[in-house]
This record gives sequence, C-alpha cells and structure tokens, in this order.
Amino acid sequence: MSSHMHIVFAASECVPFVKTGGLADVIGALPAELVRQGHAVTVYLPLFRAVSTQLTAKRQILIQSLTIPFSDYNRFVSVVDGGTRDGVRFLFIDCPELFDREALYGTAAGDYPDNWERFALFCRAVLESSKQLGVPDVFHAHDWQAAMLPVYLHTVYAQDPALARCGSVFTIHNAGYQGWFSPQTTERLLLPWDLYRMDRLEQYDTFNFLKGGLVFADALTTVSRKYAEEIQTAEFGYALEATFRRRAADLHGILNGVDYDQWDPSHDRFIAAHYGPANLAGKAQCRRDLLHAFDAPDLPETTPVLGIVSRFATQKGFDLLAEIAERLAERELFLVALGTGEPFYENLLRSLQERFPHRFAVRVQYDNTLAHKIEAGADMFLMPSRYEPCGLNQIYSLRYGTVPVVRATGGLDDTVAETVNPGEGTGFKFHSYEAADFLHAIDRALGCFADQASWQQMMLRGMAVDYSWKQPAAEYIALYESVVRRRS
Repeated sequence: MSSHMHIVFAASECVPFVKTGGLADVIGALPAELVRQGHAVTVYLPLFRAVSTQLTAKRQILIQSLTIPFSDYNRFVSVVDGGTRDGVRFLFIDCPELFDREALYGTAAGDYPDNWERFALFCRAVLESSKQLGVPDVFHAHDWQAAMLPVYLHTVYAQDPALARCGSVFTIHNAGYQGWFSPQTTERLLLPWDLYRMDRLEQYDTFNFLKGGLVFADALTTVSRKYAEEIQTAEFGYALEATFRRRAADLHGILNGVDYDQWDPSHDRFIAAHYGPANLAGKAQCRRDLLHAFDAPDLPETTPVLGIVSRFATQKGFDLLAEIAERLAERELFLVALGTGEPFYENLLRSLQERFPHRFAVRVQYDNTLAHKIEAGADMFLMPSRYEPCGLNQIYSLRYGTVPVVRATGGLDDTVAETVNPGEGTGFKFHSYEAADFLHAIDRALGCFADQASWQQMMLRGMAVDYSWKQPAAEYIALYESVVRRRS
C-alpha cells in the first residue's frame, strides 16, 4: 500500500454546494474515494453566494485575513471552515466583492469582466492558505478557473521554502473553456512579462489561463482515454492542440467514475420499482411509470421507448437529431426528451411533439426525478454528441439496462462497446458525425430490440460493468505518487 499523502483540490464547483456541469460531480465524489483508499484530501472552493446560503450562520473563520496583492491595490481574503464530509475537509475562500454575486461566471450579458481577478485571486489564496492550514504533497487543480495555481506554484512561488516540494496535477474537464484575457493581465497579476510568451501563457495575443495550467503543471489529466487523444487534434483541441501534443507524455486519460449510491436501479428512490440483473421485472413497471409521467399512451411492449436527458445544444448532437426527426416519426418507437438549452432546439422538440404526438414527448426543464425515471423506464438512451469529454448518462444507462446509442467520441467511445459478434457488446455506436450514420445506429438498435432474447443479454452485459470511482481513484493515486517522486 502506498504511503499516506495529503492532496489539496482547487476547483470552482462541487456538489452539493454548487454545480453547473460534470466538474461538480467529480469534485463531489473523487476526494471521498481517495480518503477511503487511505489519503487525506482538502477541497478549496470560492465562497460564491450560492454556497454561502448553505453554510450555517455561525461561521468558523480559520484565517481572518490573507493579503492578495494586485498591481496597485491589495485584496483581503478570509478562509471559512466548510466542515468535513465523508472524511474530506472543505474550505472556502471568502472575498465578497468578487464572489458574492448572483451567478458563478457571468450573466446573460456575458462573462464577468473581472473573472481574471476572481480566479487568479482564488488560486493564490489556496496557496497562501495551505501554508497555514496544511501544505499538501500535491495540489490538484481543475479547469481554467484553477489553472493559475500550477502557474504560480512553479513560477513566482518556486522559491517559497514552504511549497518548494509540492507537486501539481491539472485536470481538463472540457478544453473548450479556457479563460481568455487581455495581455495586461500579466502585469495586473504581478507576473513577470517573460511568462507572456507563446510557449507559456500567451495565445493569439491573449493571456490564456488554461494554457498556463497545461504548460506548468507536473502532470495533466483529462476525463477519458479517448478525449486525451482527441484534444491533441485540431477538431477538439480548441487551438491548444499543439500545447497538448507537446505535453503528451505527461497527459493521462483517467475516466470519471459515477456515483452508484445515487444511480442504481436496485435502490433508486426516484423510480417506480426497483430491479437488477437477477430480476428485471421492475423495469417494465418503470417504463409504464415513465410513459405516464409524459402523459403518453400505453404502448405495446414491442414499441421501444428512446430516452434523452441532455442540454439541448449542437455540442450534444441535436443538429443530427433535427435532421433525422421526420424519418424517426416513420419508425415504430416513442422518444422522450428532457432538458433545456438553445431556444432553437427547445422549439424544434416542442414542434415535433405537436406534429407527432404518438412518437415524441418533450419536457423543457431540468428535473432530477424525471431524469431518473427516463434512465430506468427507457429501453434505449441516445447520446449523439459532437464531443463528450467523459459523459455520465451513458454510464448510468448501462447500469439501468437502458441500451446506449452513442457517437464514438471521448468517454462515450471508451464506455460503450459495440461488436458484430452476438454475445458481446453493450450498446450501439456511430463514428462520423453524420445524421445518416446516427439513424443507421438507431436502426441497428431497433433491429436488435425486436429479438428480445438477445436484447436482454445485451442489457445484462451493460448492467454488469462497473464504473465506480474505485479504479479511477487508484489511477490518480499512482499519478500523485509519481509526481511526488519527481519533485522530491
């Protein structure tokens, strides 16, 4: 067994405190699993307004004032105790003038113009706090909001005797979000101008937070093996592919785990009946309950129900769905969709429901209960994403015996297996981002569904796969250890 390490996580989101995307789920689950495997973890988050309402009135302030310098003024930050959950210690960086706002990153009008200051301050404050509250073996920073932490650690803090031996790991959850700011950011953050170069933080005449993390962290990870390859190409690298390629030897794809406490049909508290591999009977009841929730007719058992839970966005493949909708209406199937997103696709789905009520039903909202009912009650689950760094719903679907039909990209490609051999495979995939290929994959699934015996075998193979956090956490621990060895 490895020696005991202390890891500090720095991120902008974490369930149950604050969430806009999959990052929050990872920060909510991975630290607890690292603790179960024998390590100490402290998670730092900004004290956003959304978080502050969840903390008790009697706040324990651990550090009353840290000075964070900027070019012609100082900001003063305090550190608030967030208590311990599942053995993980939570600490919040409090700076009301920067974090006590309606939204996390911006409003409908656009990103907050001072995001450079908000998140650089957060990164510096985590380093300064650690010196008083516990210096870790490794700092693990996530996404552009925490990307300046490895930059500071290995540049202006490089001579700090307290932090000299700390390693850094940086995880990219989505390379599309980078944190682009003006060149002046360099001096506003009191950084030497030699950091503002093409091989460091400069990218097309802007100061790029994400790029800084990629260049300076000891090791990089992303959330699936396939996505680690994809971001090294022009199609998925968002103009940073050369930087990803330069660090290819230090870039590791570690698939996200999922939380089976929340997502498992044998004990899911949101569904009509519990079921599992040994007894699939409850799934039929969940299917009836799902159709009822969508005010849909009671379908014959031979008609498959297709489910979608998603942001309605081009990134998620809704342009492909739009292209094949008329053709799907001719098939023997019923499609239920849940989500919100781009108005164009919200309206498209509503109009499909109006025109083909016997084929399509949509709810334009975010509803966790209904999301669980779709996972349990649908026969197939569609995820035709343009790109999907990891993806969670296809993994949930496997566990629920809801066969996924996915585009072979990122984590979707890593977690869903399709083969031509009967007795193998857990779902259906299409490779090129073409509507015809998507339709062909759905048709293969419909053909298989008609043969209930082999369909049930496919369901059971999917239900048997384990994507808990146990294995990914072990991979992170091995990576932390290699970083510690390199720095000692």
